[in-house]
Amino acid sequence: MISTFHELSHQCSRITTKRYSTSFSSAIKLLDTKIQAPIYDIYGFVRFADEIVDTFHEHDKADLLAKFKVETYEAISSKISLNPILNSFQLTVNRYNIDHELIEAFFKSMEFDLGKTAYDTDGYAEYIYGSAEVVGLMCLYVFCNGDKKSYEQLKPSAQSLGAAFQKVNFLRDVKADYLQLNRVYFPGVDFNSFTSEMKSGIESDIEKDFEHAYTGILQLPLNSRFGVYLAYKYYLSLFKKIKALNPERILEERIRIPNYMKAWVAAKVVIRTQLNML
Repeated sequence: MISTFHELSHQCSRITTKRYSTSFSSAIKLLDTKIQAPIYDIYGFVRFADEIVDTFHEHDKADLLAKFKVETYEAISSKISLNPILNSFQLTVNRYNIDHELIEAFFKSMEFDLGKTAYDTDGYAEYIYGSAEVVGLMCLYVFCNGDKKSYEQLKPSAQSLGAAFQKVNFLRDVKADYLQLNRVYFPGVDFNSFTSEMKSGIESDIEKDFEHAYTGILQLPLNSRFGVYLAYKYYLSLFKKIKALNPERILEERIRIPNYMKAWVAAKVVIRTQLNML
């Protein structure tokens, strides 16, 4: 039965998510069981594209990404793919009628990563939108399940949350992005002379994103509110740790939240879930 293949595809996306992000996996577990698979499907798709541009250095990354893009749209159109990750993604795209413009914007940002190494203000905003905000919007399609009014109401906050996550990732991954991949995402920032003032300016922008995102989390349906809140708290904890460090430190190592701290954050969110409160 084809349902067996579809279930296997969902499992591949779930395994991919767990392998690459324990934080997001933990957050997804707090979502209603009916919407966990679609969120795994979105993350699995995004993760594969990201791997192409970030790690497949011994291969023709442009060719691989172009093929992956073609195969993505073919899967959505045909409603089937022998690539389990793409098959699970097309199931979710077609079930929730996810706007293809979001997918196109995502691929555009991935294409930027193939050769673009610095951004002005407009380019930075475009990259953030395509690489992160649209991912939050894809998930919002699932959370709202066809409720267009709720989607439009929550759309700005979902974009802010995706932007906050991505900008924190940029600060966390400065060493790899700048020293290994020669990428500088923040406009006007020179990591050869990265100052406290530069770092504070970036952090102020991220704080605004987090604040705006939180107002939207409070309005999410109960089936998704606490899972999204856990992801928010994970990244907020990481952001606070980065904020406490001097500029030189983030250039020396990839900043992480230890497992015991993640467990503590998760435990507090679970308690709040049980009490139905944030």
